Amino acid sequence: MTPNPAGPQKIQARVYYEDTDSGGVVYYANYLRFAERGRTEFLRKLGFNHHQVREEHNSVLVVRHVDVDYLAPAKLDDLLDVSTEVIDCKNSSLMMKQTISRDGAALVEMKVQIVAVGMASGKAVRLPPQLRQIFDGYKAA
Repeated sequence: MTPNPAGPQKIQARVYYEDTDSGGVVYYANYLRFAERGRTEFLRKLGFNHHQVREEHNSVLVVRHVDVDYLAPAKLDDLLDVSTEVIDCKNSSLMMKQTISRDGAALVEMKVQIVAVGMASGKAVRLPPQLRQIFDGYKAA
């Protein structure tokens, strides 16, 4: 396994009113939205985007499974750090670890299984070789 010398990729996300419940606490499902943004930007930093994968490889990357641990709440106006890294890569899937934190304290930790799916068949297909090579290089140590 080749470690990623740059470490996990990170983005920031502000908590807006629309992300919260009536008490100003982030609604649990909205953490999945923050994580999706992190994965999308991770892919973009690697030189790809979802449209390009779909057009060039006739496949899409979809979430198959998510394990989420909610450790502490985020609140209205918090500035969150969303950390994303690849921890395993197989023929048609990869496992990513994502952490959403505030001021260095983890609020949510998740493992997300992503699968490459063929546009025509809707079934799992091999990851495009270019992506597989890149993901293999970004595996966590």
